[in-house]
Amino acid sequence: MSYKTILVHIDSDRRCTIRIEVAIRMARQFGAHLVALYAQPPFVLPGYLVQIGPEIIESQKKAAAEDMARAEADFNQKALALDFNDVEWQTSVDYPVEAILKQAGYSDLVVVGQNDPAVNAIIAENLPARLVPATGRPILILPYAGNITTSGKRILVAWNASREAARAISDALPLLKLAEKVNLIRIHPKHGEHPAVPADQLTRYLARQAVKVEVMTEHVADIDVGNELLSRAADLGSDLIVMGGYGHSRLREWVMGGATRTILESMTVPVLMSH
Repeated sequence: MSYKTILVHIDSDRRCTIRIEVAIRMARQFGAHLVALYAQPPFVLPGYLVQIGPEIIESQKKAAAEDMARAEADFNQKALALDFNDVEWQTSVDYPVEAILKQAGYSDLVVVGQNDPAVNAIIAENLPARLVPATGRPILILPYAGNITTSGKRILVAWNASREAARAISDALPLLKLAEKVNLIRIHPKHGEHPAVPADQLTRYLARQAVKVEVMTEHVADIDVGNELLSRAADLGSDLIVMGGYGHSRLREWVMGGATRTILESMTVPVLMSH
């Protein structure tokens, strides 16, 4: 297994350039075709503005077209600067979530950005939270802050013996095989809550895939798993976290809290997440 088609979401976010650089580095690393997708939401006039003049509507449409053209020029310039030409530019007049979902089925990996709280929450869609359980593909989520000089050299893998965690590890195998160091953190619930989490079979499975891991065990309450992962990533100097997303229902995660919610809100390094 390898990543042969990588899909990267393009928008006007201030961190999009970094997202493009990471996607190009990964595409070059795996000899993959890179698809850049720019989704322009349809122009829907609010009901209270039905009397707005047609010239204003045309002005809005023209501005949107200029934004799209500018984004394409910026992408092509970055690809040229990084000497990478196995690229494809796609546009869609659709909401980003819907546009990405339509294209994700033809990709091995989807690269998006973490939600930036500086962006108007009423306008912005929470892309990662909506894409992880719906795409059927691994989602590489890049944080909205900090420098990303490497991604995948030192990987922290979260393991709780769940279906989602197993799927994430399988989806991350191309990266795990090339990593310089892989730490596997075995998440045990606090004593007496649930049975212990086995890891022996997993380490043997990964060894057969030529992936050597160092295993550590942590006993934490369910609500603290996300913070524990972030803390361990910082301690180990990890530049990527691999984990399953939404082991509980998405509603419970966002109402009651959970590891997925904590990571999506507070990530400090890129996260590869699968459901």
